[in-house]
Amino acid sequence: MNPTSVSPSAAVDAAQDSTAFRLAARAGYVVLGLVHVVIGMIAVSIAAGAGGGEADQSGAMEQIARVPFGVVVLWVIVVGLAALGVWRIGEAVVERDPDAKRRWGRRAKEVGTAAAYFAIAGTALVYALGGSSDSSESTRTFTADLLANPAGVVLVVLLGLLVLGVGVAFVVRGARRDFEKQLSLPAGAVGGGIRALGVVGYVAKGVAVAVVGVLFVIAALTHDPEKAGGLDAALRSMAELPFGRVLLWLVGAGLVIYGVYCFARARYARL
Repeated sequence: MNPTSVSPSAAVDAAQDSTAFRLAARAGYVVLGLVHVVIGMIAVSIAAGAGGGEADQSGAMEQIARVPFGVVVLWVIVVGLAALGVWRIGEAVVERDPDAKRRWGRRAKEVGTAAAYFAIAGTALVYALGGSSDSSESTRTFTADLLANPAGVVLVVLLGLLVLGVGVAFVVRGARRDFEKQLSLPAGAVGGGIRALGVVGYVAKGVAVAVVGVLFVIAALTHDPEKAGGLDAALRSMAELPFGRVLLWLVGAGLVIYGVYCFARARYARL
């Protein structure tokens, strides 16, 4: 065995000990919070009947690109979320739970979270380079491609159930305050305030994500990819329910609160 060789986990540990890497990862939580605040504000605007654009990642990036120094902010989003995604991959590599099922379950969760961060970073990169994207249309096209396969209905239903499960997991994490395990919270009113932000934010985001999953299932059962439209479609579908605008307003406000929680997480996350 080569004595100079370094195991992957040791290399990851060394990288995560880097002050610059930790700062970049914490910046990732800040920009993640910014994205959620913008999406939430768009959702509240829709609930109020004022339009506001698409209430998803693409809509948020479009709004950010319009403000002064917006391109600079977009590049910060790209770097921050990429760093946060790499950090999550590192957490998957160094996961050492002795129970194999829990270990691989946590690894899958970390990789899935990293993929979500990379996806948002990719959207920000498109806008930073002067391009544009339509998350809702991309979701519909992806759904249509799946439905074109012989097992398409089953695949889209499974995808919908997976997304629905992620949404439920967010709700449960918020209700049970499981997110506290990832934080080093201060005592007193500050810690209590961050807990309250986390509970409301996680539940609101979970509801929004769960509706996206339901729309995938509806698209599969009706063989209509137009029913699946991502987060924007999910939020807009809430407005069509009885008292839907009130529900959309609450979820939009909750997404803003989740964004504020991410700001606090940047300071108090265990990294």
